[in-house]
Amino acid sequence: MPVTVLTGFLGSGKTTLLNRILNEEHGMRIAVIENEFGEIGIDDALVIDAQEEIFEMNNGCICCTVRGDLIRILGNLMSRRDRFDRIVIETTGLADPAPVAQTFFVDERVRDELDLDAIVTLVDARHIVWHLDDERPEEVENEAIEQLAFADRIVLNKTDLVSADELEHVVQRIRSINALAEILPATYADVDLVEILDVGAFDLGRVLETDPMFLEDLDHQHDQSVTSVGLEIAGEVDEGRLNRWMSWLLANQGVDIFRMKGILAMEGVSDRVVFQGVHMLLDVETDRPWGAGEERINRLVFIGRNLDREALREQFSSCLVEAV
Repeated sequence: MPVTVLTGFLGSGKTTLLNRILNEEHGMRIAVIENEFGEIGIDDALVIDAQEEIFEMNNGCICCTVRGDLIRILGNLMSRRDRFDRIVIETTGLADPAPVAQTFFVDERVRDELDLDAIVTLVDARHIVWHLDDERPEEVENEAIEQLAFADRIVLNKTDLVSADELEHVVQRIRSINALAEILPATYADVDLVEILDVGAFDLGRVLETDPMFLEDLDHQHDQSVTSVGLEIAGEVDEGRLNRWMSWLLANQGVDIFRMKGILAMEGVSDRVVFQGVHMLLDVETDRPWGAGEERINRLVFIGRNLDREALREQFSSCLVEAV
């Protein structure tokens, strides 16, 4: 059974591409495994209401702390494989895809019953160079580089946010890391699915040529300065207060906030309001209506450096109609 791994740094568009995969009229039955870095899951609530089976893995990175969970979920899926045709794994934006790929070769049952079809890496054309140049301690990996190095297909997303010259520079940087993977330019992750599914692109022999130690245990270490803050707060949000706070937050901490996303209950709005932020870029849109009997809880996640949980909670709470 083919497995596709969707990876890419925070905010590159993985969930957007996943929704495209689930929404296409392709007739495929897909089981989805989602991994989020923080203790509160947001992406599962942003995935369209599909018939596919969706499994969520929170509070850890799929390439290390919850890798055992991945093997257990794959085992459960294989025991009822008559219910779907393929598996798609969406990793957290801080995952190194190499240990994820290892899973399909070092675990005997997984190796016998599943086929790693391709590692598809999404790239945020606006911010990728920033992350590639991010200085880390010598023992700490740069996940953005690892995600490109192990890619079989690269979806160069958000091309509408950069100039032609900037895009050419991004392509050159990508090629300096991975000269072989096919690059698929895109906006809103709009790519032809035949380019990323059932492509048979992952080649273990090629990987072993470039990294003979690939199948050995890796001492994978994340940048410990990057943390996640998740908030769940009841109450109606005042639009004016929220806009003023978001403007202040982006101006003062935008460089340190790699990713922020959330689902909000806005005063006087019957639909959920979804916000997505990457550094100093912010997008806000209405989503589906709140369900009958569904509690209007605000759920927010921030991932970055120098995050103060209590300060973020206090600041957001001051945006509520009845500030707490």
